[in-house]
Order: sequence, then structure tokens, then C-alpha cells
Amino acid sequence: MVDVREPYEYAAGHLHGATLIPLGQITDRAGELDKGTTTYLICQVGKRSLHAVEVLEAAGYDVVNVDGGMVEWAAQGRPLEQGPEQRPQG
Repeated sequence: MVDVREPYEYAAGHLHGATLIPLGQITDRAGELDKGTTTYLICQVGKRSLHAVEVLEAAGYDVVNVDGGMVEWAAQGRPLEQGPEQRPQG
């Protein structure tokens, strides 16, 4: 799962294990994704993630937009975590 929102949005509430790659960095950081694996993209309501899907599909990635985004996720009472992204050290 890749969250394409901004860091402040991610810190306010995100999915467990989601990787933060803001939309403005999606082209530069696409190499972090595995082309052989389906990757789900999420944003606040689904518009930014849809744009990211279009960009990544054109580059050969298997990606899926999470319709409704974080708004729909939270409305369904699904769990969220708070705080900045914790990237592995090394």
C-alpha cells in the first residue's frame, strides 16, 4: 500500500504498513515499487491516487486505486495509525 498524500496528512492518520510517497515524488521514487506485484495506492478521497495510478501504469506498474481513499476507509470504521512514517534504518 502506498499513500500518495503529503507527510502532514499521513501523520494525521494512515493505514498500518503504508509507505508514504507523496504524489509529487511518485515519478522519482517509482523504482521503490515492484513491477511484479500489485500495489494499491491511496490518498484522501481517491483523486491524487488515481493520477498516480495513471502515471505508474504508463511506466509498466501493476497498480490499483483505492476508491474513496482515507475518507471512505475511516467512514467504514477501519483502523488508522497516527504519526510520521517510520522508514527502516540501514
